[in-house]
Amino acid sequence: MYANDGFRELGRPECLRLLTQVPVGRIVYTRKALPAVLPVNFCLGHDGAVLLRTSAFSQLVRAIDGAVVAFETDQVDAAAHSGWSVVVTGEAALVTDPAEHARLLLAGPRSWAPAPQEVFVRIDPELVTGRELVAGRTLYGVQLPS
Repeated sequence: MYANDGFRELGRPECLRLLTQVPVGRIVYTRKALPAVLPVNFCLGHDGAVLLRTSAFSQLVRAIDGAVVAFETDQVDAAAHSGWSVVVTGEAALVTDPAEHARLLLAGPRSWAPAPQEVFVRIDPELVTGRELVAGRTLYGVQLPS
C-alpha cells in the first residue's frame, strides 16, 4: 500500500473493536469450486471469533465446516467519502461442545431467518486485517470533485 493512498492500516485490537459495531457482514467461501459471498448477521466472541447462527441443513454449513473462509464487514459514509473495512480469515467449524452451544443459545448471535434446527459456526481469527479511508475525496488538503 502506498503511503499517500488515503488509507490507514488498522491494528488487530481496533479491527476487533470495529467488528462489534455492526450487525451484518459477508462470509466468503468456496461453492462448487467458485468463490461465493453471503451476507450474514453475526456477533463477536470473547476470544475474537466470529460467530454465526444458521440452519443445520443449510448449504452454507456443508460448504464451510472445516474450511478456511474469509469474513468481511464494513461501515461506509457515502456523503463524507469515508469508512472502514475489516477482514477476518480463519477456519470455520460447527460448535459441537454442548456447554459452548448452551452458552451461545443465551448470548450468541440471533438468526434473522430462524430455522427449526439451528447450529452455531465459529470462525477462528487466524488473520485479522483492516483499513480505514481517511482522506476521502481530498488529496493533500484539497477537496476533489465528486
